[in-house]
Amino acid sequence: MPGEPTQGSRVVALVGPAGAGKTSLAEALLFAAGTIDRQGTNGATIGDASPEARARGGSTELNLLHFDYLGQSFGIIDAPGSVGFAADGARAIAVADMAIVVVDPDPARAALAAPALRMLDEQGIPHFLFVNRIDQAHGRIRDLLEALQPMSVSPLIARQIPIREGDKVTGFIDVALERAFHYEPGKASTRIAIPGDIAPREAEARTQLLEQLADHDDALLEALLSDQQPEAATIFADLARETGDNLGVSVLFGSATSGWGIRRLLKALRHEAPSPAQTARRLDVIAPSLFTFKVSHGGAVGRLALARILGRDIAEGAELNTASGGRARLGALFHVQGEKTAKTAQGRCGDLVAVAKLDGVKGGDWLSTGVLPPSVYVEQPARNCALAIEPVDRKDDVKLSTALARLVEEDSSLTIEQDGHEMRLRGVNDEHLKTVLARLKRRYGVEVKSRPPSIGYRESIRRSVTQHGRHKKQSGGHGQFGDVVIEIAPLARGEGFRFAEKISGGAIPKQWIPAVEHGVREALVRGPLGFTVVDVAVTLTDGSYHSVDSSELAFRTAGRIAMSGALAQAAAHLLEPVQRLTIVTPGASTSKASSAVASRRGQMLGMAPRDGWDGWDRIDALIPESELDGLEAELRSLSHGLATYEAAFDHLAELNGPLAEKVVRDRVTEPV
Repeated sequence: MPGEPTQGSRVVALVGPAGAGKTSLAEALLFAAGTIDRQGTNGATIGDASPEARARGGSTELNLLHFDYLGQSFGIIDAPGSVGFAADGARAIAVADMAIVVVDPDPARAALAAPALRMLDEQGIPHFLFVNRIDQAHGRIRDLLEALQPMSVSPLIARQIPIREGDKVTGFIDVALERAFHYEPGKASTRIAIPGDIAPREAEARTQLLEQLADHDDALLEALLSDQQPEAATIFADLARETGDNLGVSVLFGSATSGWGIRRLLKALRHEAPSPAQTARRLDVIAPSLFTFKVSHGGAVGRLALARILGRDIAEGAELNTASGGRARLGALFHVQGEKTAKTAQGRCGDLVAVAKLDGVKGGDWLSTGVLPPSVYVEQPARNCALAIEPVDRKDDVKLSTALARLVEEDSSLTIEQDGHEMRLRGVNDEHLKTVLARLKRRYGVEVKSRPPSIGYRESIRRSVTQHGRHKKQSGGHGQFGDVVIEIAPLARGEGFRFAEKISGGAIPKQWIPAVEHGVREALVRGPLGFTVVDVAVTLTDGSYHSVDSSELAFRTAGRIAMSGALAQAAAHLLEPVQRLTIVTPGASTSKASSAVASRRGQMLGMAPRDGWDGWDRIDALIPESELDGLEAELRSLSHGLATYEAAFDHLAELNGPLAEKVVRDRVTEPV
């Protein structure tokens, strides 16, 4: 067996596609370690305990758990797998000692693991691969690994082969130990003799494992060339080194709900998971430090900073340097077990902790007794979904603002936008925003009305027009008088608005000309079709004034009257915003994604393999903004939840026919 396990509280992140069984695996690990006395259905005992997660039937935020096993302390980061919630665990994963990628045994679903494997490779995070639900497997594990290998930079190392009775997996052979085990429901596996019909396959698998390890161990290579069999301690030491140095990815399998393979996984973690010291070196931590990966407002304790300690133990009340150059004093420290917290006076090196009263510190911040470590970069997902919201009860305006500020602070993928009088909640997808609204109502008692946000339609003109505008009012005393003549002309698309004047002979005093421009701009806010007018040039050519009654207000009003009259005669037409999209999708879904673009009046610009992603494609396209509603959900449904897109405004395009008529008709019924 391998040598003595490393010291320090080690942290393991569970990652992978939604529905793979990560939360069930977390509970299975705690149950096998004796931390909890029963497992829930689909991870419902201690993980995914929030009402939103239970209503959805899957993780909506990260879960922090911990357990001890044979004298070693472990922390678990159970990260959401769904695209809409994955960002919640991204920063925490970055400071884990290692990750376990949980996958389904079906080779057809192997592509679902690609984003997780890619993320771990890019960040240099050591990882295992755990094939869950082996009791439901019908295909060959070899086929699954062949499908997964192109997605992994490091070679996959098969450490077990299944034993089958008919089409059911009933046990496994540990290739490193050359021992066979029969699964026992709810108990440790029973050791059995290696079945004779599997012995050739076991010998083949062991040879492959040793050859993979020998690629980075010259002594082992020499032993194999001399037909010498290495000792188990040598094999396990090499496996631990390959994992820690990201030279290989060990593959184990089992069933979280049946408890199969869980103790074998625990033993592998105990002896092979990198130590906090190794993670500190990977992250360039040179002094006792604390990394805050999330701020939480959901518990009874109030605002908590969820963090990991690296370098050395840190106690409550410690003063640490901050990124702003100041000092922060740690409040009460807590260990977190699902939704429960337990106060502790001191956090051990490697611990996951929650820190109270750490105001001013946000997710992604380092605190340290010395020099701060480099920032941890985590790529944020595209925020493709937005809702216009307002409180059902107008008296809840202030309450809503406070609640949204807290939700945004704890959810890095959520933002608030203000477009005129419209408040918009923007997130990753419809699932994400639906969960946010449910959380808003449950935690803060604020119910909102939501609808799709307004589309940024604009209008422009086709014809040049000369228009006279006069404002004259006499009501006793000083009156109001302003008189202008303007010429308007269309500009090329995207040129915006230009104002010039050609006044001669003092027809309008210089001090009133800016007021005319002000009035013209006011008329542009809502044109004849009901939308903001763009791409128009206005020239002030003539006018007249009264020495007593003329004023800034009078000329501003005259300018607005002239511009409104001119626009009504200039053949207004509607413009719609067009977005430039970059869609990334597994190759098997590319044709369906292309059809989705075409069905939404989209224009394909190009398609090519996705750089660095074997078996994935990139699609570039132009799509009207009005057609984006529901696109993310459609792409998700046709690609097993993997296809995503990023969108950015590209240009305004003319819209005619029945679609334009409907937009204008709907606009007329809206309040001004």
